[in-house]
Amino acid sequence: MIHGISRAIYSWFRPAIDAIFCWDLPWSYRWRLLALQPLSLITYAIAATPYLLSRPFNVEWLPISPDLSIRVLVFKSRSPAGGESRLRPLHLHVHGGAFVGGLPEGDAEFCNWIARDTGAVVISSTYRYAPRHRFPAAIDDIDAVVAYLQEHAADRYGADPSLMTVSGFSAGGNLSLATSLSVPGKVKAAVAFYGVMDLRLAPQDKPKPEGFPAKDPFAFLYPLYDSYAGPVRGENMLNPRMSPILGKLEDLPENILLVVPGIDILVHEQTTFIERLKEDAARDPEQSRRRLEVLYDEKGFHGYLELPSSVTPQTKKDWAFGHGVQFIKDALRNHGWEWQ
Repeated sequence: MIHGISRAIYSWFRPAIDAIFCWDLPWSYRWRLLALQPLSLITYAIAATPYLLSRPFNVEWLPISPDLSIRVLVFKSRSPAGGESRLRPLHLHVHGGAFVGGLPEGDAEFCNWIARDTGAVVISSTYRYAPRHRFPAAIDDIDAVVAYLQEHAADRYGADPSLMTVSGFSAGGNLSLATSLSVPGKVKAAVAFYGVMDLRLAPQDKPKPEGFPAKDPFAFLYPLYDSYAGPVRGENMLNPRMSPILGKLEDLPENILLVVPGIDILVHEQTTFIERLKEDAARDPEQSRRRLEVLYDEKGFHGYLELPSSVTPQTKKDWAFGHGVQFIKDALRNHGWEWQ
């Protein structure tokens, strides 16, 4: 009980705690963490409040190693037909937060939709955050979750690790695609919402699309957002675990859908990534079965699908989430899974 409370307090106040007590962090990070703290509390409250009294998931801690457990949310819908005895598909979701924060509860609506409409067991995972934990800490954690699920998904959750799909938002889009490289060729489909595909450029150096604000009010946080990749960028310029845009077609998920908002500094790297994969697939007849698609929203902006419906209309969320869920359903159907 006490351990759980301490974990919750640290989770919600981690930016300030790390800023005050992690003396090995440079001051340029620590003052930005303090500035991030009130923003984190607001976003965490928005994410968690709808699930205070009722929630469509269970909270678990996966024992990844003797000194590390990873918090996950587990979504598993009942079969409408009842008496479901088959192993279900396994879906891994990774939340966003610029590698410096975030809660999986923020993506619970999408995860619950996948569980309900596909029948998959959905595991929504968190990970260690920068700047305290720089690359490859986050991807190491997600890779460890994948390894754990590959071994235990069947007996613990009734899920088939050979029928695996993934998804993620923002930083989670990066991690969900990068972790597919740990099980090359085994992930049947991936859906990434405004995912970070290329960390070879710092945020302030990424090309800005037409219509992007001349001044970003959160530009002062860019050094913090770059604290995951920035300190080790030089030695990882060719590492696809940091930048999935460098991944080989045959090692990446069989089907990939990128949901791309037009008002985002990530537009170029996402569309470039898909176009490169399409060109690779066109040169290899054995890869022609792959679906490599972009769902483009000209008026969308980074993070807009995770905002309350008072800001982003529910119809817009339903449109984007619906495409993502249908993409996963199509991939599972091609591998013999129908949810009755």
